[in-house]
Amino acid sequence: MANKQSAKKRIRQNEKRRMRNRTVVTRTRTYLKRARMVMDEGDAVASQEAVKVAVSELDRAVSKGVLHAKNGARRKSRLLARLNSMGMEIEPSE
Repeated sequence: MANKQSAKKRIRQNEKRRMRNRTVVTRTRTYLKRARMVMDEGDAVASQEAVKVAVSELDRAVSKGVLHAKNGARRKSRLLARLNSMGMEIEPSE
């Protein structure tokens, strides 16, 4: 257990940040899961939309610092590779 004031404050800050990051991670995972499920069903238009939303969520998590930039890039790459292997493509956003 922390004894110093600064250590106690750091514990409080870390807990707040952990809870905030948890929501972002959960939300990102949910959209990735939805995108994979829609791709498994084989609906081309719905797959493209679901992947677009998932990529957006990944970008948001990276910009907030919850995910490392390369981790986000790897996940997007795998998602888009899976979409492309189904014969569908998505326009890259700028």
